[in-house]
Amino acid sequence: MARIKQLSKNLINQIAAGEVIERPASVVKELVENSVDAGAKKISIEITNECRNIRIADNGCGIHPDDILLAFTKHATSKIQNDEDLFAVTTMGFRGEALASIISVSKLTCTTRTSEFETGTKVQCENSEVKQVETGCAVGTIMDIKELFYNVPARLKFLKSASTEFSYIQELVQNIALAYPEIGFELKRDGKSVLKTNGLGDLKRTIKEIFGADVVESLKEVLKTDNLAGLKISGYVSTPDFTRSSKKNYYMYINRRTVKCPVFQKAIDTAYKNLIASGKYPFVVLNFEIPPSDVDVNVHPTKKEVRYKNTNMVFNFIYTSIQGGLANYVERVISAPSMTITAEPDFETKEKVVSINQPPKSEFFVDRREDSMYITDNMMEKLSSNLPFQRKEEIVQPKLINHVEKEPEPEENIIGQYKNTYILIEQEDGLEIVDQHIAEERYIYEKLKSEKNVVSQLLFVSDVLTVSNDDAELIKENIQKFEKFGYGIEFTKENELIFRKVPQLIAKVNPQEILSDILENIEGDIDGLEEKILITTACKASVKAGQKLSTWQMQEIIKKWRKTQMPYTCPHGRPISKIVPHKQIASFFQRQS
Repeated sequence: MARIKQLSKNLINQIAAGEVIERPASVVKELVENSVDAGAKKISIEITNECRNIRIADNGCGIHPDDILLAFTKHATSKIQNDEDLFAVTTMGFRGEALASIISVSKLTCTTRTSEFETGTKVQCENSEVKQVETGCAVGTIMDIKELFYNVPARLKFLKSASTEFSYIQELVQNIALAYPEIGFELKRDGKSVLKTNGLGDLKRTIKEIFGADVVESLKEVLKTDNLAGLKISGYVSTPDFTRSSKKNYYMYINRRTVKCPVFQKAIDTAYKNLIASGKYPFVVLNFEIPPSDVDVNVHPTKKEVRYKNTNMVFNFIYTSIQGGLANYVERVISAPSMTITAEPDFETKEKVVSINQPPKSEFFVDRREDSMYITDNMMEKLSSNLPFQRKEEIVQPKLINHVEKEPEPEENIIGQYKNTYILIEQEDGLEIVDQHIAEERYIYEKLKSEKNVVSQLLFVSDVLTVSNDDAELIKENIQKFEKFGYGIEFTKENELIFRKVPQLIAKVNPQEILSDILENIEGDIDGLEEKILITTACKASVKAGQKLSTWQMQEIIKKWRKTQMPYTCPHGRPISKIVPHKQIASFFQRQS
């Protein structure tokens, strides 16, 4: 074995660069994050020479001339001072590794000036050697990288095509632009502008500038704050009828830092469960704010992985925030007759967290005085003590609700049925087409889910149904789940059963058909059995496609569907309605309007 010796500074930096600087996008990430931390309001990124030349200019605070040489040495940073700061990081960068790594694998020129100096500083770096001269320039910093990986041919050989590498850069800039809508970003490739945001601080407008108007039209705002825990979440999520084929459009941020967080992702997936079809995913742009001391971002050099002090609290907060945004819960007044709180999965233990449905009337009561309704302190106390992960300070304070006579609900302008399956409704902005079966299915699904006791119909005669041994065990072990939704099942033999009762809504449906649908596609997912029972019941109870309806029946279906919390899709994830804009119809017939 060779003798031990000290490695050169450049070789040490190149080894470190292998971890920090993986590809051209890594350089862009580190330098743009530095620009953000410098307080820049405009950041320009120019890419040339097959992504090996990168120029990033900003109007931030600049680098002090006395600090410029130190900035390019390893583990030198202005963003943390001591070990305590490491657990309260508020900046994008903090490791002090990026610049030293970049200059070890590229030829870099930095031009910078702070507002306190009339002239700026220019430094040229190559092979980790730094030369400094005085120069004239505007306040801010320009980083000009040439011939990335020129001295590391092995790394250069493993780069993808220029188009692929640029796609990584574009995705990165999109991510940062969404996190900082108050900063104007421009990305150019070979002189052509590819992405540009105005930096006016309007996230919705930034989303439109990056992804187009179609996306913006399908967004719902998410905004929730827990002042006691110091938590806040803000941003937008798409309605369940607007989906993508992958999770690529999950733009998740922790304190405005892009992260790969399984807790965050699981909360999104759970909120959209039974709202979108399998294999489809929503469009999400959400920033979760949490005290820096409650989250560890120093898990990986890329700073994309995080750990929380209280994982379950984080999961529940994000999940309920998304669910509330989709259901248009801007501010809800709690009232006993309609109170519904859904059980949440415990992210770590995978058990059910204690939850409540409509409380027993003997426990809560509403005091009525002079035609006004008050929610008593006793009721608020009991509700707050039962809410999962909910603090009493978060509960909406009792509000006075004036009792007024409701005006008759306006009738829908129903044109008729198409193919005895779709209800056609004339709207001011176009023609709305509603699938009658899944509209009613959504209403019945939510109704059954909120009911404490499902009304059952006794069956005097029931066919004997034969099931497999595995299905028999599944049913026996979960018999209470069937009873919860109005099913009475009795086994006559080990694998033969009869229905003693079924939900009244589906009393006319063949029990064999019901059971087959419930057991279909369970695939051993015992936790999904209860939901499968609920979905099947709602589906079987709904009006069928191809069934002719009277105008009154159509009015009732639409009226009930409009009042649902999630009117976008059926429990299987299929879209319920579509509006064909009047302008589109008029354009086809070459009319002005």
